[in-house]
Amino acid sequence: MAGIRSIGAGPIYAGLAVALLAVPAVQAEDADNGQVFSSREAQIRVETVASGLDSPWSVEVLPDGTYIVSELGGTLRIIRDGKASDPIKGLPDIARHGQGGLLDIALAADFEMSRTLFLTMAVKGDGGYGTALVRARLSKDAGRLEEVSELFRMNRFTGKGQHFGSRIAIAPDGSLFFGIGDRGERDRAQDMKDHAGAILHIEPDGGIPADNPYKDGGQGLAELWSKGHRNPQGITIDPASGQMLTVEHGARGGDEINAPQPGRNYGWPVITFGRDYSGVEIGVGQAADGYEQPLFYWDPSIAPGAIDVYRGEMFPEWEGDLLVTALKYQLLARLERDEDGKILSEERLFEGTFGRLRDVKVAPDGSVLMLTDGDDGKLLRLVAGDAEN
Repeated sequence: MAGIRSIGAGPIYAGLAVALLAVPAVQAEDADNGQVFSSREAQIRVETVASGLDSPWSVEVLPDGTYIVSELGGTLRIIRDGKASDPIKGLPDIARHGQGGLLDIALAADFEMSRTLFLTMAVKGDGGYGTALVRARLSKDAGRLEEVSELFRMNRFTGKGQHFGSRIAIAPDGSLFFGIGDRGERDRAQDMKDHAGAILHIEPDGGIPADNPYKDGGQGLAELWSKGHRNPQGITIDPASGQMLTVEHGARGGDEINAPQPGRNYGWPVITFGRDYSGVEIGVGQAADGYEQPLFYWDPSIAPGAIDVYRGEMFPEWEGDLLVTALKYQLLARLERDEDGKILSEERLFEGTFGRLRDVKVAPDGSVLMLTDGDDGKLLRLVAGDAEN
């Protein structure tokens, strides 16, 4: 089942009462123009921009219209005219361990002038592996990273291979929000002296923002924004409202969308809508004093990969809606919202058509980019069904 919640309120709907809509059927297929699908509110053409990628994890559009893609194994590539470049040189040491490797890419707001970008990745250190965030400058020829510096490294490493997070959202003031999962050790999500199971907030030089709730390091680590997150693998900031939104993996059920607020606790593993993989209940139930409720949850889990807010001209019918990729059910979920941001319904697109979907990104021209997971990963582009190439 799936569930919809308003902020700070009880369930509005639960189960199939959320207006879950079926996968659109393929209407046509053209070798040059891709497949055309009919959804509830739009005709969608899905084009393959590039294929043969090795477990691609994140995509960004560069100012010249080319794409930069991270691959989990530790490579960055430029995609131009449907072809992937040789790996970009100059990356720091990256640990490929379990779910960890080279993860997210985020471009600084002034990238066109500064060529600055940020990366999250798994790294090896004392005690095992953890998540780090680095800043670098992409060379003018896009062949090398220069001036690479590590801005953040989580404070406790482990040999576990799961729940590294970690995507980045850049706030209007240039500061960075990013998530780290509980690293497979669930109680760490409630430890205020641990970076695991948290949304973190730092300045673009690695400093501590003045609005962080524990900036003095007393009751919690200075970088903490919110805690109680199991594995937030998606994060975005709505460019219209400024609201930050995350999507995170539950256990057996309980995938969540949250709007993390400073100093708030989002419950894992004390409260959850999921169960342990063994079927045993986790924590004290679905709600408890002092813990926030999600805006939306899925049960069973869809295994969300990323989240973005649609703001663009290509699909005006989707304006303000949330787009969430899913690995398990191999779909794109479109969550319709009203003018106040309340989630009203879910439409499931492309289920099982393209395989596991990892990233989703609204491009500057209003098209939607998706990355498929695996050793023959693809960069897909969604455009209006009647749009010209």
